[in-house]
Amino acid sequence: MRRRFEKLVMKAAEHHELTKEELLCILQPEDDEEKILLFKKADEVRQRYCGDDVHLRGIIEFSNICEKNCLYCGLRKDNHKLNRYRIPEEEILNAAKKAYFLGYRTIVLQSGEDSWYTVDRLCGIVRKIKQHLDVAVTLCIGERTYEEYRELRKVGADRYLLKHETANPLLYSRLHPGMLFYDRINRLKWLKELGYQVGAGNIVGLPGQSIEDLADDILFLKQMDVDMAGIGPFIPHGNTPLGKTSGGTLDLTLRVLACTRLLLPRVHLPATTAVGTLHPYGREKALQCGANVVMPNITPAKYRKDYEIYPNKICIDEEPEHCRGCIQRRIESIGRTVATDYGHSLKLNKRGA
Repeated sequence: MRRRFEKLVMKAAEHHELTKEELLCILQPEDDEEKILLFKKADEVRQRYCGDDVHLRGIIEFSNICEKNCLYCGLRKDNHKLNRYRIPEEEILNAAKKAYFLGYRTIVLQSGEDSWYTVDRLCGIVRKIKQHLDVAVTLCIGERTYEEYRELRKVGADRYLLKHETANPLLYSRLHPGMLFYDRINRLKWLKELGYQVGAGNIVGLPGQSIEDLADDILFLKQMDVDMAGIGPFIPHGNTPLGKTSGGTLDLTLRVLACTRLLLPRVHLPATTAVGTLHPYGREKALQCGANVVMPNITPAKYRKDYEIYPNKICIDEEPEHCRGCIQRRIESIGRTVATDYGHSLKLNKRGA
């Protein structure tokens, strides 16, 4: 059995192709020796195609108001215990400016699904950031119309992150009341059509999720040919319907991350804040299993604790200056370097064979 596992990992590392049955095999190493091999080969593929640079994306969580009721998310509409906020435009722009002078070359504007932010309001923010700062702008604001996506692209938005959460349509519908998986997929296709660098991604350890579902998630990311894949563990929130269920584990998340790197060698893979919440060195572990991006929080400190998708999130009390120095030291401690460029899609500037 070990011989087959090794053969399949080597095949994935060389050719970046596996059947679902083969992927299921390497997602489930039988012992530490097999797991070490999986992580080692994922790290080698990362180094070959991405180099040793780690790209920083500074996230501004500008609104925690959400009109959706996803069962796992602390921002859900029916969580009435959450102190809601919208950051004034001037503070958003000041946070972006501070991030630029700290060396960030990508700003991520993230929020709940908040229709108060009309396309005109959003375009105004993006336009001002692009006019005054030499940065890439990523949007993570949920499901919008084709026309809204088009207008935001026109004013300079470079990337869009719209996680698919799970590629199982039935599980997706159960977790997202009133939403359909196929609507999500159509929007990802719209974003690609409009010229965005597109990110999707899944949650690991959702209640009702199987290992087959996780294999389908990886194959879906490959089929969609995404530029970025945000993969993080499910962390239960007490003020949601899933608050008393078991969460995802760091180990399984790292295995999914490593397999994703093997099959998608040029994708940007973040070491998420959520893995750092599960383990003090979770982000470093993820960076050594195929990840090449870190997304520090640059939201003004007074708002951070209320952007509570999941509880006990790290770094909510840190000022951006401290966070920037801390993450650089962590990255350098594992022999990696902080990138100084925009960190655009690796498919725009192919490296490796």
